[in-house]
Amino acid sequence: MSLRRAAVLVAGSMGTALASLLADNEYDVTVWTRKEEQAEQMNRERKNRKYTGDFGLSERITATASMETALTGATAVIFAAPSHATREVARLARPFLDSDAIVIHATKGFEPETMKRMTKVLAEELTQIDPGRLVVMSGPCHAEELIQRSPTTVVVAADQLEAAQRAQDVLISPYFRVYTNPDVTGVELGGALKNIIALGAGLSDGLGFGDNAKAALLTRGLAEIARLGVALGGNALTFAGLAGVGDLVVTCTSKHSRNWRAGYMLGQGKPLQEVLETMGMVVEGVKTTKATYSLSQQHEVSMPITEQLHEVLFASVEPQIAVGRLMGRLRTHEIEDIALESAEKWTL
Repeated sequence: MSLRRAAVLVAGSMGTALASLLADNEYDVTVWTRKEEQAEQMNRERKNRKYTGDFGLSERITATASMETALTGATAVIFAAPSHATREVARLARPFLDSDAIVIHATKGFEPETMKRMTKVLAEELTQIDPGRLVVMSGPCHAEELIQRSPTTVVVAADQLEAAQRAQDVLISPYFRVYTNPDVTGVELGGALKNIIALGAGLSDGLGFGDNAKAALLTRGLAEIARLGVALGGNALTFAGLAGVGDLVVTCTSKHSRNWRAGYMLGQGKPLQEVLETMGMVVEGVKTTKATYSLSQQHEVSMPITEQLHEVLFASVEPQIAVGRLMGRLRTHEIEDIALESAEKWTL
């Protein structure tokens, strides 16, 4: 049996792209899906048609609907399930997961019911794994480009440096550069919260606004991401890096972004339910907006863009009215809204 065996859970677009990366890195990869018919189609046609179209899968990749088959012998395990499904997938994985395996997740969002970050969810379910060894991967990485081997750069974070470096060794390739970071909280929050601003960027474009509006949205969006991130224990510098501004830019400006596309349709006047049905895939920013609005209220953090998007999504407020509310806010100093670890660092 190969000593370079990896498992990817689940067989969505990012999971398939990461499986392709691992295969290029000379791992034998098993991709798990809960749907037997999807596994059979992938193995038969060597394509994951629903998520990655006509892209041909490496012969090193095998799909299965058996969690035991996927995890047996795997020394590296990547969770790439949607945030709302991560706990269930982890629960299914627990009986078969080797305690020495390096566990990486690439999910950008909160658990909707608990508002917990994904490493917290995984730590609660994967009790045989030291929580300090759980790794998050984040950054500007669209599956559609990664699977085409387009140059991509991400960051991996873990409480234990050795775990982050081990994940770095597993993932790094000639077209996939991987940095390490000790700030698990900041990296996870940056990856989750940028989806909210991407919804807003798409909405702005759908309303026909220009570059001025989008630049303002990204800049002020980053400020409120950092405010909440620091309040929850993240490092302010993380939000200036790949998991912060890097991921924010790519998600707010790319045609590959589900969140941007969903926001664009909302800006054109389509109701939320119709948008989600049209997308056909999970739009993490919708659930994340709801969770983040609650977190901002609990921690008394000002997040006006998130607040107005919450009103558009869940209170049927017209997008133009939400824009008017944002533009009509009380005057303030920009410097007061730049998130730092401590307000005492400023001298006004």
